[in-house]
Amino acid sequence: MADTETISCVRCRQSQPALAKPPFPNPLGERIKTEVCEPCWQLWLAHQNKLMNHYGLNTMEPEHRKIILENLKGFLFNEGPMAQIDTSLQGTISHG
Repeated sequence: MADTETISCVRCRQSQPALAKPPFPNPLGERIKTEVCEPCWQLWLAHQNKLMNHYGLNTMEPEHRKIILENLKGFLFNEGPMAQIDTSLQGTISHG
């Protein structure tokens, strides 16, 4: 079994395992593979799910994809605006 490549992650500033392949077939995907570690990518995926659920985003909508992309850049690279998820009501909403 091959050794896992490690990178110096721009997000967590640690030497961590790299992604096995770019998450997207474009320059941004390549940048993520070379600059973001696997653990931070997994954190982004969890955050993306929260973001999509909180705002009701649909990846089929171009405007929604733009919001997700802006948040991805903010989350991983600290570039641009990031939407805030209001967690103040967490655990107080009932579905009864």
